Amino acid sequence: MLGAYRKAGNIGGVVDSGFRQVIDGSDIFMANEEFPFSSRGTAAADKQFTFRLPPEHVSMFQELGIDIVTLANNHALDFGTDALLDTCSTLDDAGILRVGAGANLEEAKKPVFMEAKGRRIGFLGASRVIPEGSWNATSKGPGMLTTYDPSLLLEEIKKAREVCDYLVVYVHWGIEKSTTPESYQRTLGQQYIDAGADLVIGSHPHVLQGIEYYKGKPIVYSLGNFIFGSSIPKTMLLSVTVPPEEEPSLSMLPGTSSAGYTRTLTDEGERQAFYQYMEEISFDIAVDKDGTVIQTHSP
Repeated sequence: MLGAYRKAGNIGGVVDSGFRQVIDGSDIFMANEEFPFSSRGTAAADKQFTFRLPPEHVSMFQELGIDIVTLANNHALDFGTDALLDTCSTLDDAGILRVGAGANLEEAKKPVFMEAKGRRIGFLGASRVIPEGSWNATSKGPGMLTTYDPSLLLEEIKKAREVCDYLVVYVHWGIEKSTTPESYQRTLGQQYIDAGADLVIGSHPHVLQGIEYYKGKPIVYSLGNFIFGSSIPKTMLLSVTVPPEEEPSLSMLPGTSSAGYTRTLTDEGERQAFYQYMEEISFDIAVDKDGTVIQTHSP
């Protein structure tokens, strides 16, 4: 999760070289963008936090190496539909792909496909957390794809999976600050996989939640905050490897953040304590000494 945090200097003053080397070495880097890029609009009424950054700061995304974002969350419309449309055009002009929101429902639900090492990877984004119904995209109006009723997203998952090798569904859900997924998250995650998703990734709780395998496919309930204007005791990059023949694998690169600077954990004891913590909050997984996630139970 990337929040609307601005810091002077280049991205090296925000994210350490350990994380940046992993990002630079990846084929695709995706994030949840938790704010609009715009100088227009009025802050949403009766909302405790509203975020916004001027469009020129999209250069930070380019410098960080972000390839694709999801805009399906409870902050993309903090400053209204004009700001959302500015966000879409800003990302488009910067060459950064997007899912989950757009000028109308057709655009919001549209998957994105990217090629990586001969594999076609698909992406969809949706939210189950919006402050009011007007944030839903319509046939003629801007907004986002929501999944309170998952039927539309399930339909899009089925169609997308037919034309790609691996499908990622990024969903905004859960309760803020809770390290335990709600029962509906587990139900929805399983429904997405039954429809054809190969990987489900969650956001919104602002803290890490556990990982669960369903029919051999992972549901990562929340990746928490990564770059945000507050202290982040525990964070991580999730690395997903999708080989041509072998089974896909997950691995964790743990980190922490304070004073607006996100860094990797280099102390071996701290790293192993992080892996143990993730095991404790997850469901039937183990994490080896290098951060690789291992399914320990086959449902």
